[in-house]
Amino acid sequence: MFPPEFMSKAQSLITALGDAGLKLATAESCTGGLIASLLTEIPGSSSVVDRGFVTYSNAAKCELLGIAPALIEQHGAVSAEVAIAMAEGALSRSAAHIAVSVTGVAGPGGGTVAKPVGLVYLAVAQLKAATVVKECRFGNHGRHEVRLESVAAALDLLTSALSANRQKAAY
Repeated sequence: MFPPEFMSKAQSLITALGDAGLKLATAESCTGGLIASLLTEIPGSSSVVDRGFVTYSNAAKCELLGIAPALIEQHGAVSAEVAIAMAEGALSRSAAHIAVSVTGVAGPGGGTVAKPVGLVYLAVAQLKAATVVKECRFGNHGRHEVRLESVAAALDLLTSALSANRQKAAY
């Protein structure tokens, strides 16, 4: 279902989370659960993946993740601020130690000059670290590709966050 390189990254991430004794939650909008789906393709992922939230609508973001409607009204659902709130909401509403979120404009419609198709924000929240956020501009080269690139970026951001924490723990 997923390309081999995705499976390899997911396997490495599941192993790293398991070795660290950490649980993961996902909060997904434009990817519609693809990150959780990929991670749960890996045998043994049940010891690491706590839960996934698919919060495609603004109402779901508010109800399931506790995001203030005013935050979405002020910044828009596709924003760094909402990505951060999604990750932190998933963390606080789960038994996870780390959470990843993604919100974006996958296309083909829905883009604007300020927020074009391919604009995606990802965030990683952790219990004992500052939340990190990343803006990606994948371009308008198809809904499927934007979604897959978002999944790959989420895996990379999670891996980087884990690596940064391991380096801090070494000091």
